[in-house]
Amino acid sequence: MDAKVKIDKTLLIVEDDELLLRALYINFHSSGYVIATAEDGDTAFKMALRLKPDAILLDLLLPKVNGFDFLKNIKADPATKSIPVIVLSNLGDQENIDKAKALGATDYFVKSNTSLDGLKKIIDKLLK
Repeated sequence: MDAKVKIDKTLLIVEDDELLLRALYINFHSSGYVIATAEDGDTAFKMALRLKPDAILLDLLLPKVNGFDFLKNIKADPATKSIPVIVLSNLGDQENIDKAKALGATDYFVKSNTSLDGLKKIIDKLLK
């Protein structure tokens, strides 16, 4: 386990692709994170309100409530607006990147251009 990561850091992973969700869960959990998961934006918002995670890893293309609307909701609520939200999406065009950042995303990564190890290092640095 990476000594820099404290066990008490909670990460909410919002991803509807079961295989990617499992890979993200294993990668972060094995590094000492407490992991919560949601497969749609509606469930994720309710979980964020209840858990107040240290960070949220967010896909944008989600059932029920999409990632953009989730970002609007999470950043509009005083209880959750300060939680860093890192977007991990297949939407790689500048318009979507700019939109997510304008809605309050801390950072934005395109799935096909991002390794699990690279993503973990970024989140480790963000939460240390």
